[in-house]
Amino acid sequence: MNDVTVYLEICREDAIIPTYANEGDSGMDVYAAEDVLIEPGQTVIVPTGIKLAIPKGYEIQVRPRSGISYKTPLRISNSPGTIDSGYRDELGIIMTNTSEKSDYSLIEIKSSGNKKGTYKINKGDRIAQIVLQVVPRINFVKVDSVKYIGTDRGGGFGSTGV
Repeated sequence: MNDVTVYLEICREDAIIPTYANEGDSGMDVYAAEDVLIEPGQTVIVPTGIKLAIPKGYEIQVRPRSGISYKTPLRISNSPGTIDSGYRDELGIIMTNTSEKSDYSLIEIKSSGNKKGTYKINKGDRIAQIVLQVVPRINFVKVDSVKYIGTDRGGGFGSTGV
């Protein structure tokens, strides 16, 4: 295993440094740095209270936590989100509440049952996960046709069924 150094700055009081839940996990949990309400149909940026200096040649991908995706209508809107190596501002998690209406007054993300309504994310809640990835650079070579380069699998959107 090759560890990579990523420098981290705490930019909000009591922000929590991302953590691996288990040995061997690829994703680190990231935590909300403040309480946030998300109304049905609303998209917000949940602050994490951290800034990162990612080495050149890498990115950090922001991905949903499966428990939140399964148990709530909250979604990471641009999943996977990309944090480029040159980004130095606070890491924010873009979340959307896909509820169309509210059946409950206020729901915390720790509740289950995929309830529809306004969700409260509490400071310190695990809200997403981040994964460090190597990013190779693309070098395009212009050709007249790509048809005979490699193998054409013969089909596109839906060609193998649903």
